[in-house]
Amino acid sequence: MGYVFSAYAIIWVLIAAYMVVLGKRQSKIVKEIDFIEELEKSN
Repeated sequence: MGYVFSAYAIIWVLIAAYMVVLGKRQSKIVKEIDFIEELEKSN
């Protein structure tokens, strides 16, 4: 029964880590989009 709990815990840790990575990527993309919009406004 301990194996099932361990597998369950590991899967949730992996999902949480993946969500953190996606959040960082999204914030980087938002910053790039804002930069591009500023360039368009200045032209």
